[in-house]
Amino acid sequence: MNPSWLEPRQWFEALQGLESLERLFDAGGSVLVMIALVAAVLFSLALERWWYFRVTHQRERCALVNHWAARQDHVSWSALTLRDVWSRALSRRLRRPLPWLKLLVGICPLLGLLGTVTGMIAVFDSLSLNEVNQARAMADGVARATLPTLAGMAVAVVGLLFTTRLEHTIRREDQKLQDRMARAVEETHA
Repeated sequence: MNPSWLEPRQWFEALQGLESLERLFDAGGSVLVMIALVAAVLFSLALERWWYFRVTHQRERCALVNHWAARQDHVSWSALTLRDVWSRALSRRLRRPLPWLKLLVGICPLLGLLGTVTGMIAVFDSLSLNEVNQARAMADGVARATLPTLAGMAVAVVGLLFTTRLEHTIRREDQKLQDRMARAVEETHA
C-alpha cells in the first residue's frame, strides 16, 4: 500500500500506535526490546515452518511417494531400508527448526524474569536515593518491573502452543507418509 494513499486520519492513527509501542518499550526497558526481538525471530521461524509445510513439504512428499511407487522392488530388506531412510530424511527436514523454536520458547520467560529483577533493582535503588516512603512510586515501579515477565510469558505460551502443534503435525505427517507409500505400492500392484 502506497503511504501517499493514506488519509490524514490513518496517518494519525498509525503514529499513535507507534507512540503507544514506544511507551510500552520505555516502561519495560531494554529487556522488553530483547523479548520483542526473540518473539520476532520465533514467529518468523513459525511462519517459515507453516510456509514450508504448506508448499515445499507437500511437493516433496508427493515426489517421494511417486519415486517409491515407481521402484520395482518394494519388499526386500534393502528396499524397506531405503524407504525408511527416505522417510526419515523428509521428516528431518520438517523437524529442522524445532530445537531452535524450543530454545526461543525457553528463553522468553527467562528474559522476562531478568527484566523483572533489573526493574526491581532500579525501583529499590530509586527509593533508597529519595529516602522517603513513596508507596505510589514503588507501586508504579513494581508494575513496570513485572511488564517484561508478562511479555516473556505471553510470547512463551504462544510459542509453546505452536511448537506443540508442529510436533503433532510432524507425527501425523510421518504416519500419513507411511500410509501413502504403502497405498501407492498396493495401487501399483493392483
